[in-house]
Amino acid sequence: MKWGYIVQDESPRALISVYDKTGVHDFAKQLNDLGWQILSTGGTARLLRENGVNVTDVTEITGHPEVFNGRVKTLHPAIHAAILARGNNSEDMLTLKELGYPRIDLVAVNLYPFAEVAAKEPPVSEAELIEMIDIGGPTLVRAAAKSHQDVLIVTDPTDYVEILETIKEANGDPSAINLATRQRLALTAYQRTAAYDVALANTLATRLEFLEQYTSEVLPEKILISGGMRTPLRYGENPHQPAAFYPANVLGESPHGLAAAEQHGGKALSFNNYLDLDAALRFCRSHIGSEWSDWPHCCVIIKHTNACGVAVSTNQISAWDDALASDPESAFGCVIAFNTIVTKATAERIGDHFVECIIAPEYEDGALEVLSQKKNRRMLTLEEMKSLDMQTQFRQIDGGWLAQTEGAPVIDWSDVKCVTKIQANPNQVDLARFGVAVCAQVKSNCVIFIQPTETGFATVGIGPGQTSRVEAVRIAARRAGKRAHGAMMVSDAFFPFRDGIDTSHEIGITAVVQPGGSIRDQEVIDAADEHKMTMLFTGVRLFRH
Repeated sequence: MKWGYIVQDESPRALISVYDKTGVHDFAKQLNDLGWQILSTGGTARLLRENGVNVTDVTEITGHPEVFNGRVKTLHPAIHAAILARGNNSEDMLTLKELGYPRIDLVAVNLYPFAEVAAKEPPVSEAELIEMIDIGGPTLVRAAAKSHQDVLIVTDPTDYVEILETIKEANGDPSAINLATRQRLALTAYQRTAAYDVALANTLATRLEFLEQYTSEVLPEKILISGGMRTPLRYGENPHQPAAFYPANVLGESPHGLAAAEQHGGKALSFNNYLDLDAALRFCRSHIGSEWSDWPHCCVIIKHTNACGVAVSTNQISAWDDALASDPESAFGCVIAFNTIVTKATAERIGDHFVECIIAPEYEDGALEVLSQKKNRRMLTLEEMKSLDMQTQFRQIDGGWLAQTEGAPVIDWSDVKCVTKIQANPNQVDLARFGVAVCAQVKSNCVIFIQPTETGFATVGIGPGQTSRVEAVRIAARRAGKRAHGAMMVSDAFFPFRDGIDTSHEIGITAVVQPGGSIRDQEVIDAADEHKMTMLFTGVRLFRH
């Protein structure tokens, strides 16, 4: 007994049902011209007919109408048996023949843009989001990819041309596509469905009302990560290391962060450029927000992911001058970040200074022309430079992943205690707020020296990433020189001994900001009092490994 729709010829068949219709009518038309039968559904079928393609509706094959506004249309044995039957299995082929389901030789499917819709602002309703969950599409893709030795699975419109050329060379015979190409197409298909499922799981975990109580304040139960297309880099940290950049956005979702930055001029970014730009953005974004409205311009100078100088100011040129003055020697071949539009005057002030990259929200007319006079400079525009909000960050280690929440330090300044006899004045508290925001982004153990300037605040010495805190003090002192006199020292963690305070006094530090919490806190406070220093305890440690 014949159960299915029977075609009278044995011409190859292609099932085409796509959301992204780029190039699909030309692809289908050329297959038609090569003698292929085209099966299709809904809007794709209408588009193909409008463009002169001879189309058979899937409903004719299944003998069942589409239901629930197209929610169910391809989920039928007449479709999936014709895809999943193994060509080298005589029993499969006999069963397929008995059912009267001719083989489907090619499946061209792409999926609903769930991630793109989920990223819309303002957010779409939960009901609208749920409707973007594709069921039939991923099922077809996975079935065809599983049967890739017999069925071509095409999920990327950019593959249409290559597939057509190969089929034309074989006079329309789909078996001419070699196994290597079939395997590549299948891998692409599985990567698409995997990324789609990751986007679903991660988005719904934060959007479904019932789940919010479980996900709003805790780390995710499972880490689900997918990335965009690989961008090869010249090499990694060193020339012998292959490297690439993978944007975090999945297919259909808008890129964000450095993936959204537009480059102006210069050679392609390197692995180290990306790391330094990421660090520069962290520093810069930590000085975006209403609390910095009196000093709206921030400039950060980065070398090997550590800051040479950071400054906030009432004007951009001063921010650049003050940041550079912090450590002009180390700022050779640096990466710079600004949190405001780079003016032509600032570009001229930067002049011939050796800069690898500059990133900013925008550039004033004429600024890029000035900066581009040094041909190897790379300028990047990142229009959406947001404040550094708390979010979950992941780090891979040998054998697994670490996750933690990360963002600008959250300190209640009304609870910050001045623990010395000499109390802090309001100006010192403002300076301390600047210093804590900077210190939180410097590799630990670290201390930084900061001073008020004519137009804001700036680092004058940075001692990053030392195994000894007192050595970090010495390094910051060497960088600061005479500018250490009268400066404030900010530490990312407590001083375990008084030697750090004694050393800082010797070089002219008059105020100290630290978390406190050592068993020798009183010893450290006594040292500060002996030296007539002011000391604030924030109660918040700021390690960055």
